[in-house]
Amino acid sequence: MSKKTGEPKGKSNDVDRKRDKVKQLSFGDIKLLAGMVRGYIPPAVLAPLFVVIEVIMEVLIPREMGALVDEGIAVGNMTAVATHGGIMVAYAVIALVSGALSARFAAVASMGFAKNLRAAMFENIQHFSFGNIDKFSTGSLVTRMTTDVTFIRNAFATCIRVAFRAPLMFAMSIAIAIDINWRIALIFVAAAPVLGAGLAGAGMIAFPLFKKMFRRFDRMNTVVQENLIGIRVVKAFVKEPHETEKFRNAAEEVKKTQVAAERLFVYGQPLMQLLMFGCLIAVVWLGGREIISGSTTMTMGDLASFITYVNQILMSLLMVAMILVNLVLSSASASRVSEVLKEKPEIDDSAAKTKELPADGSIVFKNVGFRYKNSEKETISNLNLKIASGETVGILGGTGSAKSTLVQLIPRLYDVTEGVVEVGGQNVKEYSVKALREAVGMVLQKNVLFSGTIRDNLKWGSEEASDEELLAACRTASADFVESFPDGLDTDLGQGGVNLSGGQKQRLCIARAILKKPKIMILDDSTSAVDTHTDADIRAALKKELRGMTVLIIAQRVSSVKDADKILVMENGRIIGEGRHEELYYGCPEYRNVCELQNVSAEA
Repeated sequence: MSKKTGEPKGKSNDVDRKRDKVKQLSFGDIKLLAGMVRGYIPPAVLAPLFVVIEVIMEVLIPREMGALVDEGIAVGNMTAVATHGGIMVAYAVIALVSGALSARFAAVASMGFAKNLRAAMFENIQHFSFGNIDKFSTGSLVTRMTTDVTFIRNAFATCIRVAFRAPLMFAMSIAIAIDINWRIALIFVAAAPVLGAGLAGAGMIAFPLFKKMFRRFDRMNTVVQENLIGIRVVKAFVKEPHETEKFRNAAEEVKKTQVAAERLFVYGQPLMQLLMFGCLIAVVWLGGREIISGSTTMTMGDLASFITYVNQILMSLLMVAMILVNLVLSSASASRVSEVLKEKPEIDDSAAKTKELPADGSIVFKNVGFRYKNSEKETISNLNLKIASGETVGILGGTGSAKSTLVQLIPRLYDVTEGVVEVGGQNVKEYSVKALREAVGMVLQKNVLFSGTIRDNLKWGSEEASDEELLAACRTASADFVESFPDGLDTDLGQGGVNLSGGQKQRLCIARAILKKPKIMILDDSTSAVDTHTDADIRAALKKELRGMTVLIIAQRVSSVKDADKILVMENGRIIGEGRHEELYYGCPEYRNVCELQNVSAEA
């Protein structure tokens, strides 16, 4: 057993190997990402255009410098010195302006590209069903939208500037060096393939390591997120040292993988510089010998120019190495981002026959079966149920009896794997998702409020609701505590409603759902955090407010559902009892056991 995780090492390693399996970046992925440049094509085109101008000017400067030496300094011709010097200054100014403009356009294009990429990812995530979301951890999605997109943005900026600059400078410098003295220039022609092969090999080895590094980033972000969300629990159990150690371990894994990946390039760069400086020594030695021997093929000006071109060739190769690092790093990021962009929502309403709201709130389950992906066992099997419009139905059952799963099939948060769910006499798959979910109000088991004011959160139920309607909904949900706050509806809740207790959050979530005025109201254990007296007040108010709605109440307390028109008792994804309170008390042993444990009598 692993000391840190308590899991068998073999199992843990198998999971890691499966997660770290490298998905190569395909042409389709590149095409998909390239489409995100929309709206920023002009700066993306202008950036490399000005790079070309900048490189041409920089490559011409050494040639002018050679002429300045040979035609001016060597013979004492100050006119030639002034002429060639002026041309060099003009070239330098043009190169400077072109470089600045190129950097500006590249920054605009790359930032816009990153903005489009993040927006596209976020929009696609918004259309994910619960099944899609189950495939990605929250920490992984955060990493992909932040760190991964940043790496891709850097690579894009590199591609439209440095990727044009380096090969062009290399090619032009080599061409002019050959024109000056082709014999000496052969040194670079021979060295270039060796360098290229070394860089390519390093890239192929580094790609899987960078992919693994991002998996470790996901894990680290998940640890941070869990700790920040559950900071009160951490402090209550005095687990700060444990959480600190857990984060240290996650950060250490990131560091190890990152060092292993970047070590290849760290070792490769000195070797590349050694080779290039060896070439420089060879150039100076051979060129010097030709000048000393009085050869007409090499002058002092030519040697000075040649040395400058050697430096430009060296710099261009260093830039190629930097490009390779960025591309290898970003290719791992790009494959992860493309996974999110290409993920198709499992809930597809393209074949929907109607965009109209359901006619009423009736619900029918016909031979319904459901299982979660990668699960061998069915969560719900062969379930049949009829609920009349306007009926109130209570649902009881132990943990894992599929109560929440059952109600999540109604608004298609998940799709059934077998059978049919009907709402308003029509298959839920025949409605557009928007129309279906507009007709269903849900208060989920986990209460979710968003940063902002109480008014902002309540208006999720109805954008047009007046302050009077908002306060009325709060009173119905026994959330009249809102009126006691100094800022009332303008009270800022902080992130996730951190300023409220669990019971207050639940009541605001109920008020939000009431404002929606749906045909079907689903209350998934939505009063678990309030006392029995408040629970009774909420039920009494809801009975009056929700008159005419179909109401499904999932609860642990029998008192919360005993007045329902129908009560369902669930076990292992099946309905083992159905009827009114008194009928079930005498006809369903499991229901009676729960009643006796909670001291609830047979009388409703």
